[in-house]
Amino acid sequence: MPDGVLYDTDFLAWTEQQAAALRRMAAARANTELDLRHLAELLDDMGASERRALESDLACIIEHLLKLEHSPAEAPRRKWRASVAEHRGRVTATLEDSPSLGRRVSDLLPRAWDRGRFQAAESLQDYDGVDPDTLPEHCPYTLDDLLNRAMQPPNRHGLA
Repeated sequence: MPDGVLYDTDFLAWTEQQAAALRRMAAARANTELDLRHLAELLDDMGASERRALESDLACIIEHLLKLEHSPAEAPRRKWRASVAEHRGRVTATLEDSPSLGRRVSDLLPRAWDRGRFQAAESLQDYDGVDPDTLPEHCPYTLDDLLNRAMQPPNRHGLA
């Protein structure tokens, strides 16, 4: 692929490709002043940062969907819906910038579920007296649910 095209179309794939190229150059003992090994590590870290940001956004969506579903509180619902919308937008933008991340989302979902569920459980227990054991053990939301702008789980207390 011509220089820069992958950078513009799939940032994660570009970081992986460039890190691999730098490692090949280092293995071939290319005569250059560049610190190839550390540059490759830096590119790997940039790709890992993309994955961590995606996982964090998914965890936030999950946390707030669980709160919308399980909380008896009416006041914070607007804020939770706004947060879900914001993080859905971030996930969509990240996947547009790095389409190869889309193939890895299923690998990120279990950790995102654990984080989102834990955060929701803590908050629901502390502020609403909701027993954390009432939250589902496994993620009830598909990736399509998490990204669907219109999807909002029904509230167990009849709130809109």
